[in-house]
Amino acid sequence: MGGTAGEAAPGARQRFDLPGVDAFTAPYWRAAAAGRLLIRRCRAEGCGAAHHYPREFCPYCWSEDVGWEEADGRATLYTWSVVHRNDLPPFDTRVPYVAAVVELAEGPRMMTEITGCPPEALRVGMELRVAFRPEGGTGAERAEAEGETEAEEGARERGRERERGSTPEPVVPVFRPAPGRRG
Repeated sequence: MGGTAGEAAPGARQRFDLPGVDAFTAPYWRAAAAGRLLIRRCRAEGCGAAHHYPREFCPYCWSEDVGWEEADGRATLYTWSVVHRNDLPPFDTRVPYVAAVVELAEGPRMMTEITGCPPEALRVGMELRVAFRPEGGTGAERAEAEGETEAEEGARERGRERERGSTPEPVVPVFRPAPGRRG
């Protein structure tokens, strides 16, 4: 979503997982840092469609009258793939992980990662809830399956601080099984 956040300092490992933050996407990343998932919704009469990934126009009616809206964080699993090999940092240290497409309760589909659930327990249509991982999240943070992790709690606190500040550092939305639905 724009920018050059993945560029590395000389001698550092280049990161390919960091989204770029620009003026258009900054509200999305600020909300994520505060533990909120935003989508875009068309405000044109007769349309009203929600969409994700964020665009400055409606992909259904082409109206430029679109705005940010908070999603409630519920989704169902549409499809997934377990990634066992990825040579790009930091993915090389995260394997295996579950790359997925979820269908948000508001309608749009979103690419994400599934955490807190063994791959063999995944089922199409299973209920999921959004969680948030700081870009520097560790494997241990991602493996937490119960309640709000320390990483999410820290992300929310940093998000409240950043909402008062300027450019946010990326906190990435991921999904995990809904309470009572763990594998």
